Amino acid sequence: MLFGAARPLLIVVISGIFAVGGSAQTTPGKPAALKRIEPGLENAVKWEWHVEPSENWVPPAPTPTPTQTPTVAALPTPENRPTVYEVKHGDALVLIGKKFSLTVPQLKSFNQLKGDTIRVGQKLKIPTPAEVSAMAPPVKKQKSTGNPSGKPTPEAGTDQDKVRLQVFLDRELFSSGPIVADPGPPFSKVQLLYQSTHEDAKDDTSLGAKARAAVAEVFTQYKLKAEDFRFIAPPKAEPVEAKPTPLSARPRPGKPTARSHAIVKKVPLTYQELISMPMLAYRTPWEFVSERFHCQESYLRNLNDKLPETPTIGTQFRVPNVVPFEIEKAFEPPIQPEADPKHPVTAAVIGLSQFNIYQGGVLVAVLPVSPARPGLHGRNSWQILDVIPHPRLATFQKARNVVPLKAGSPAPTISPEPTPPPAETEPTAKEYLAAGPRNPVGIFWINLSKSNTTEPLPYGLTGTSIPDQMDIEESIGGFRLTNWDIARVVRRLPLGTPLQWK
Repeated sequence: MLFGAARPLLIVVISGIFAVGGSAQTTPGKPAALKRIEPGLENAVKWEWHVEPSENWVPPAPTPTPTQTPTVAALPTPENRPTVYEVKHGDALVLIGKKFSLTVPQLKSFNQLKGDTIRVGQKLKIPTPAEVSAMAPPVKKQKSTGNPSGKPTPEAGTDQDKVRLQVFLDRELFSSGPIVADPGPPFSKVQLLYQSTHEDAKDDTSLGAKARAAVAEVFTQYKLKAEDFRFIAPPKAEPVEAKPTPLSARPRPGKPTARSHAIVKKVPLTYQELISMPMLAYRTPWEFVSERFHCQESYLRNLNDKLPETPTIGTQFRVPNVVPFEIEKAFEPPIQPEADPKHPVTAAVIGLSQFNIYQGGVLVAVLPVSPARPGLHGRNSWQILDVIPHPRLATFQKARNVVPLKAGSPAPTISPEPTPPPAETEPTAKEYLAAGPRNPVGIFWINLSKSNTTEPLPYGLTGTSIPDQMDIEESIGGFRLTNWDIARVVRRLPLGTPLQWK
């Protein structure tokens, strides 16, 4: 058996069907549409890669972090947060709210205030973070044309039942992807699958009641800790100045205005920058928190639109109340379970988009999966082999020959020998993409083989560096799940688990 050894990761580019760097199938008479590629890997997707294990990936101790900004330093911690605040000269509800990370509507609601007027010496009750989470966000009445972008905001109200159901099913290992305000049709399919396998949730009413009983609070709070910054390497950012507001668009005196946010453009990393990093960490605290709580980063930003662009230690986030993905504990042994003959585990990939786990023939998990590149697929029965934690990727920038796909052929044929690149372009040593949550294959690589052999295939079941984009952008690797899902999957798939392709 060859377990955990370095092996080639084949990059497939199908001549005549997929454009270079693209994935859209051609239509007679129409040019092929190009698919986006994960930034920095535009050329790397064409090369042969090897997966290798790495050591000492998780930093052992907190590293120095940036000095807290005055805004964050002013926010009280739960330990010194008062329950009553006495109004002082110069205070206003908006200023008091900023001190305690509260909105004006929250302060007014908690103190049963009818207006915005307060007086010196007046005592206001300050809700705890738990009480804030329990407060339903105020709903603003909107005109039909008042929100042309269609983007929900906490002030406009969130359909908590939709989010609650996503949180509940995510806890049950039934998910259609990162949690968002409106999950759309794919989530409805997952919901039906859950209902079809759970007698106590056969219809929407019983499912809703079960979700409310299990998830009393849809949202919870998370405060950034110093040790979190072991996994966060803030990127270079270029502030983009806002254009002057035309006079016709400026607010009238006395008319409330929306808070303006500084626009920060993330600078895409180049390939040279990627291979120079000792660890491919989260680029921002936003990435870290959104992955920890299984949600789309844009949704997390929407829930926390009053927070600074660069949160620091002590910053408190409002997050979906899922069982968090604790990356610092993800590699605690044992990672892969022992097989239980009394409760055999099997798995299946459905339509290259859904990963199912069965125990004793009962469906116990439904999770989204996506091939990293066009042409990757499976047939019949495979099996799960061993797990490589915190994998890194190595390359000599060698490309593979690919036999053109003939009409009616199900898959490309890969030639056994690589075609070496010109000598002047061949690196003299291996180049590595280091381990880390932003490695293209994420935090775990699960080896796969055909059912009649234990020889690992050149592509495995992996995590991903782009959970919000894994259905949109091509990358390096095999069949990918989000990091929080692959961390749960590895602990449910024993060595030798059959994997069916359907």
